[in-house]
Amino acid sequence: MQITKQADYALRAMLFLSKLPPNQRAATSQIADEQAIPPSFLAKIISQLSIAGLIHTSRGARGGVSLALTPEKISILDVVEAIDGPLALNECTLNPSVCPLGPNCPLHVFWCEAQLELVTKLRNTTFDTIKKSMLP
Repeated sequence: MQITKQADYALRAMLFLSKLPPNQRAATSQIADEQAIPPSFLAKIISQLSIAGLIHTSRGARGGVSLALTPEKISILDVVEAIDGPLALNECTLNPSVCPLGPNCPLHVFWCEAQLELVTKLRNTTFDTIKKSMLP
């Protein structure tokens, strides 16, 4: 399993914003430059993160992008799901009826347990946690 490039870029952008002082905005051009994100791709990502309620955007000379919540309230899972939708290691974890073996599938429980562990890790890891783990 691999997250999309779009989700990776979104995580980088959110980490950049989480390092700003509270209520400070950043220009999307600055985020794109410093995080090596193609500007046109970043515009789409910013839109999706805004719709998900994770960031605020404002236009104009004093505009920019800022977090809608504090870094300790935004998880890695929040961002990945805002971009890629619900996380699924296998399609049967979200919809068991797609498996031709049905409830007798010996792998279904394994996939569900593995997904739960991954989702729990991503949900419990916030941008504040990531910031604190970075070297000064």
